[in-house]
Amino acid sequence: MAQKDYLKEISEIKSIMNKSSRFISLSGLSGILAGIYALIGAAIAIYILGNYNNSYSGMSLIPISYLEYILITIALIVLINSVLTAFILSAKKAKKSGEKLWDATSKRLLINFVIPLFTGGVFCLVLYQNNLIGLIAPSTLIFYGLACLNASKYTLGDIRYLGILNILLGLIATQYIGYGLYFWALGFGVFHIIYGTVMYNKYDKK
Repeated sequence: MAQKDYLKEISEIKSIMNKSSRFISLSGLSGILAGIYALIGAAIAIYILGNYNNSYSGMSLIPISYLEYILITIALIVLINSVLTAFILSAKKAKKSGEKLWDATSKRLLINFVIPLFTGGVFCLVLYQNNLIGLIAPSTLIFYGLACLNASKYTLGDIRYLGILNILLGLIATQYIGYGLYFWALGFGVFHIIYGTVMYNKYDKK
């Protein structure tokens, strides 16, 4: 009995240390929904591009600049919905477990996640400015992966694997310019759904 109590105390101490140094209220369900949003957005974008390429024997009535704005709008809608969903579900999970959503740990998580993400966003704007459109999709995957990897030190370590997979996928995508939307669908869609499912079954389903 003494040994069992000792092991239980160690487990409790470890849990307290994790709670004080890591933000553990990330919702697995938000990852699943983010993946679904990404797949829907990619499907709409692919459909629009397909119509653009096939209409009137290659002569589309939609200007290319307007088409780019449509695709950017779709990406922003997916991003905003994903962020809002993550915030709402994480807040709900934090409240349920008696944790604070906004504290020193969550601040560190956010800062370490945003720095690579913001850098990647600026870099993608430079690519767009120089008409290097084909490299934008691989770059978003790489920088998002770096953001996940950088933030993994301050939250559940499983997000580290999502980051590594997206970095590798982004590097592969640089060799298949023109298929960016499909790589987006895989990285932001399928990978997120798998990651979210694992997280949900591992941490949320109690």
